[in-house]
Amino acid sequence: MSEMKGSRHIRVSNRKLSYEFTIWRNLTIIRGNSATGKTTLIGMIREFNLQGEDSGVQVTCSSPCVVVEGQSWEKQLKELDEDSIVFIDEGNRFVSSQRFAEVVRTSGSYFVIVTRENLYSLPYSVTEIYGIHSAGKYNSMQRVYHEFFRIYGEKNSFDLGKVTEIITEDSNSGYQFFRAICGRNVSCRSAAGNSNVLGAVEKSGGSEVLVIADGAAFGPYMGQVDTYQRRHHNIHLFLPESFEWLILKSDLVGGKEVKEILSHPEDYIESKLYFSWEQFFTACLQRITKGTFLQYQKSSLNSVYLHSREAEAILKTLPEQVRALLNNV
Repeated sequence: MSEMKGSRHIRVSNRKLSYEFTIWRNLTIIRGNSATGKTTLIGMIREFNLQGEDSGVQVTCSSPCVVVEGQSWEKQLKELDEDSIVFIDEGNRFVSSQRFAEVVRTSGSYFVIVTRENLYSLPYSVTEIYGIHSAGKYNSMQRVYHEFFRIYGEKNSFDLGKVTEIITEDSNSGYQFFRAICGRNVSCRSAAGNSNVLGAVEKSGGSEVLVIADGAAFGPYMGQVDTYQRRHHNIHLFLPESFEWLILKSDLVGGKEVKEILSHPEDYIESKLYFSWEQFFTACLQRITKGTFLQYQKSSLNSVYLHSREAEAILKTLPEQVRALLNNV
């Protein structure tokens, strides 16, 4: 069995339709309204699996593309090669179960899941949520949300000058860093978990807040937060891959090795070992800094990262609007 890492380019076509797209991670979500081509895509792959070339469908990919469905889903997964790309159509309720999450966690396959639900047991990235765009007979996948380090929201002017509070998704090193560099004009508190972010925003009493969360695993919560944001003017989002990713990006550690990893991380992150990219970046940072003065622990921030040189290097990785907010406190 080959290691499952790296991107996969997929083309599914018949005489009438063609789908072409690239997946980058172990978890990809396709959503959208009815009649947008999601079920048709799954059906074409299913027909190819059943009848091969006689189906009139062509599937081109460097890994096997298969459809898993129904009550025997777990048995079907066990019988697959671990370098497969598993497609699951909406209506298969097992995708929201804890057991499915446990199986995926140790799987060597990639999963493409069609669903309109938020799958809270799976740590998928905000950048890997797609809709299907149709242009005549050609279909492609387009990201539903913008790139992960954009400030979200069509109603926002990207001006964070009125923000009075930062809410971090975690209570570990990332929160400790942002709390330490906030001055008296901007407070910082932890939501103590992704599932608490929206509630923390609602408790702000209408004050403008900046939410900082790990984009690599915030996908399940992005829908409800985006809906809230479209109705209110007081929430801004900064969703880097993770706090550890910011440190790696800062050039404080790793040199050429880290630059190479960050230029195409998909080629280094094996799905069977890392449930999300956030886990990989944490492990990478811990490995590289072990035994050095920059040794990193997720649960408790090494105070060295708050020294002026180190803190400034991390701040330089932030979008200009976020950096300006922190520099003006």
